[in-house]
Amino acid sequence: MSAIDVMTPSKLKAMPVSQPVELSPKPSLIGLTREEMGAALKEKGVADKQIKMRVSQLWNWIYVRGVSDFDAMANVSKDMREMLKTHFTIARPEIVEEQVSNDGTRKWLLRFPPRGAGRPVEVETVYIPEEGRGTLCISSQVGCSLTCSFCHTGTQRLVRNLTAEEILSQLLLARDRLGDFPDREAPQGTIMPAEGRKVSNIVMMGMGEPLYNFDSVKTALLIASDGDGLSLSKRRITLSTSGVVPEIYRTGEEIGVMLAISLHAVRDDLRDMLVPINKKYPLKELMDACRAYPGLSNARRITFEYVMLKGVNDSLEDAKGLIQLLKGIPAKINLIPFNPWPGTNYQCSDWEQIEKFADFINSAGYASPIRTPRGRDILAACGQLKSESERMRKTERLAFEAMMIANHGEY
Repeated sequence: MSAIDVMTPSKLKAMPVSQPVELSPKPSLIGLTREEMGAALKEKGVADKQIKMRVSQLWNWIYVRGVSDFDAMANVSKDMREMLKTHFTIARPEIVEEQVSNDGTRKWLLRFPPRGAGRPVEVETVYIPEEGRGTLCISSQVGCSLTCSFCHTGTQRLVRNLTAEEILSQLLLARDRLGDFPDREAPQGTIMPAEGRKVSNIVMMGMGEPLYNFDSVKTALLIASDGDGLSLSKRRITLSTSGVVPEIYRTGEEIGVMLAISLHAVRDDLRDMLVPINKKYPLKELMDACRAYPGLSNARRITFEYVMLKGVNDSLEDAKGLIQLLKGIPAKINLIPFNPWPGTNYQCSDWEQIEKFADFINSAGYASPIRTPRGRDILAACGQLKSESERMRKTERLAFEAMMIANHGEY
């Protein structure tokens, strides 16, 4: 039996989506720590002696059973459920669009309600099924404040940070849609691992720089890895950063998940151009932070992401420099064929050159897989997330889709 259920859709499909609901000003219980949830219940009149028990009940229903309606909480009294409905919500975000690629990759365009005087915002979340695992690529910001010259997402302005609730809601919604909670079934035509969890891994590699939204990302990932709830192993959670050095130290100390670095160059002058945050935190400081990351070993390597740009960073001299730069760091190097986008001045390296680069890295003892194309037909490639797809005319979109090569980090 194949490791992946073969219910392959014959063509790109737009799946049914949730209907718009009236935006609720009620706060969500999703994304609160146990202490915060207890404080919220106490404020609404729950007796001190009941707080711990009620928090435990809610935690189980929200994160183990995956309910999104207080009325589904069978062991909670009717009066308590009515109080919860009056003051709180556990609703999912609105699904504006759900698309499924021929290769099983799924992409959701999600709409979150306004915060304060703001407007509703939209982000994209991508699910990639593979042999023995299913990986969810989660966004941490709406837009991005970084201006990496090769990245399409970097051309979109930063709108705001996502809250811990909004980060976690991407995971909860994906598990809903994939039938990954108890007593749920996946939609017809879903491709996913045949055994185990449908969402077995998560990567903070969607829109935005996670370490510029550290507190919300920390809260969300600690809840995702909580053993009494969603219970994802920290070894199956990867956070990708462009190199916010102070928060790399904090990530190791306070979150403890796997680390990925968007590297893309081995010289400061070139990385200053490709990844401008390098001007603030140059390569030596970044490598020092990587060497100090807790728990590094051959089993807990740092992933270095390296986009292959023709004539820019793909020479054998660059490969030699990469080996020297990473000396002493347990590392895996993901080589990413560049994802072209309209208006870019960069080209993807020739395939023969990518293979030569990979062979050199491999011969030095580093794993250097070349990312395989995923989700081309639904604009699910890394660096292209969010609403450029919806803003294009159909003819432009079809031309763009033909060029896409997806990469979503460590799978």
